[in-house]
Amino acid sequence: MALASRGSPVSDLAVGNNVSSAAARVPVGGPWAGPGDAFTRLRGLRIAHLIETNGPGGAERTVVHLACELQAAGCHNLVIVPAGGEGWLPNQLAGTGVAVESFRLERPLSPAFARRLTSLLRHHRIALAHSHEFTMALYGAWAAWRAGVPLVTTMHGGRYYARHLRRRLALRAAFALTGRVVAVSNDLAAHLSRDLWIAASRITTVGNGARPAPAPVSHAREDLGLGPQDRLVVTVGNLYPVKGHRHAVEALALLQRPGQRVHLAIAGRGDLAETLRAQAADLGVADRLHLLGLRGDIANVLAGADVFILPSLSEGLPVALLEAMFAGCAIVASDVGDVGTALEGGRAGILVPAGDAPALARAVGGLLDSPARAREFGVQARRRAMQEYDVTRMATRYAAIYRDLLA
Repeated sequence: MALASRGSPVSDLAVGNNVSSAAARVPVGGPWAGPGDAFTRLRGLRIAHLIETNGPGGAERTVVHLACELQAAGCHNLVIVPAGGEGWLPNQLAGTGVAVESFRLERPLSPAFARRLTSLLRHHRIALAHSHEFTMALYGAWAAWRAGVPLVTTMHGGRYYARHLRRRLALRAAFALTGRVVAVSNDLAAHLSRDLWIAASRITTVGNGARPAPAPVSHAREDLGLGPQDRLVVTVGNLYPVKGHRHAVEALALLQRPGQRVHLAIAGRGDLAETLRAQAADLGVADRLHLLGLRGDIANVLAGADVFILPSLSEGLPVALLEAMFAGCAIVASDVGDVGTALEGGRAGILVPAGDAPALARAVGGLLDSPARAREFGVQARRRAMQEYDVTRMATRYAAIYRDLLA
């Protein structure tokens, strides 16, 4: 079983495959004890973060932020991610000191993987495990129980787990072995309680966080060939139906403005790219839709936007929204999950019903017609983000949960 620290090759934990690599361990630190703030009292603790995907989504960004904050505070962190794919998450951890293990889960139900995960936790003498999302909630609960370590599980995003009764029953059973269940929004916490028939008091809400990025001199508009009279609307999110991009394209077609050409840029990758291009062609706006794919320069893209939109049909507390708030964007967002809470009920951005393209178009058009109002929304959004959604605040809340479980 190999564990590569950052800067060296990622190791590969394979179930059903013969894969070998040189052994390494999470660095040994001091015991968890002593007074002080949450970070100080966790110094030297070895924490494993388990996640079922390694792409550039909100859950993955949260894992990166949390592991890096804890690493900087003196904890030793191991992130366990799937092998293959884009490898976005391991790449983000390069040079941070956070260690990475990768795995291959050959089938949905794998006792062999559960045993190997248990062995991994024991081998690295992990003191606390933190699972993210459904698959790792299940396997993490079994492995942590067998390894004798406490487990925190965080659920992100929508209610995909509730589609089938067997999924709900499995998740309920996993939560019975979990020391603390966390939801990223109050809305999701309420759904988990109702869907899984568990007491609301067993679920803690910890909002996601984002890291303020320096505002660059953006070249996004230049890259898209936009002129002084063009207006740029931006959204960030992978191309999945739940992100509501088809409604954004429909809204783009409604934004016909004298003397202005409104463009929509979507940063994200996914299977709906061709579907969205076809929709834009049918609506006569193909030349105003820009699918940017996976971008590593989101700060640059946001800095070039006149308006940021979040057209999602379902969310918890999306990291993309928080990044736009930190960037000082004027925001129009679907009123789903805890988006309304983040935007202070409409004081830090405009809220519209999910799936309502005409309402989305009207709100965006109103901001484009009033640059001063748009700037004020941007100021309020950044102020709100700095007060409530800095990544250090999120990490501190998780550190307090870890401390309580280890007390």
